[in-house]
Amino acid sequence: MDISDFGTHLFSVAGKNAIVTGGNSGLGQAFSLALAKGGANVLAASMVDDGGETKALIEASGVAYKHIHADLTQPGECLRIVDDCVAAWGSVDILVNCAGISINIEDVTQFTRTQWDKMVAVNLTAAFEMTHEACKHMIKQQSGKIINIASLYAFLGGQWSPAYAATKHGIVGLTKAMCDELAQFNIQVNAIAPGYFATKLTAKTQADPVRNGAIIAHTPAGRWGDLADLMGACLFLASPASNYVNGHTLTVDGGYLTR
Repeated sequence: MDISDFGTHLFSVAGKNAIVTGGNSGLGQAFSLALAKGGANVLAASMVDDGGETKALIEASGVAYKHIHADLTQPGECLRIVDDCVAAWGSVDILVNCAGISINIEDVTQFTRTQWDKMVAVNLTAAFEMTHEACKHMIKQQSGKIINIASLYAFLGGQWSPAYAATKHGIVGLTKAMCDELAQFNIQVNAIAPGYFATKLTAKTQADPVRNGAIIAHTPAGRWGDLADLMGACLFLASPASNYVNGHTLTVDGGYLTR
């Protein structure tokens, strides 16, 4: 065991090239920034135009940034994203599958097949296709880090959105399955399951005194997560510090699942 660079390089991703789907908004932006702070170039693929905010944050860290406008549900898009990263920087070393949507309906009988199909396509199928394309390059280089974004609803029921819970359960299963296939090539496939985080998408819930109070009461940390709370977990799973961590889902939830 060589620990000579323990304090210097263990959590570094310097010189690596990363793709983050949904990487310029919400949780995805936090993951992009974490990787940039660690020294990686970042390609964000999303349908969101953030007005250059993420570009400014990333480039201030001294690394390169690209944004690709992409609909991950369309044929050929995942291949295009991976090819663009390799063409620009020579490799894809890190993939964070963060793109996701949630459609909530209080009456489950009103949840339609169309809504189900859309959520499966974005939340689960796109993660598989991105992994499928990226791992071809990672196998050749005999190294890679794939981080899937799950949710507490990978371990809970799906009140108000059966498709969301089903797709996040699926992400955990996909993580284990791809680990089983790719570990032999020195590729680590893990997942992060965030708890309740304060973002624009959760603003309505935060503003609801009943739901907000229930979430805080159920969370031992006594608060919503801040996006910065996710950045260390992402950097850990993207760096050499996690080289023997594989097929694992890391919850970052303030202790929510303990109650």
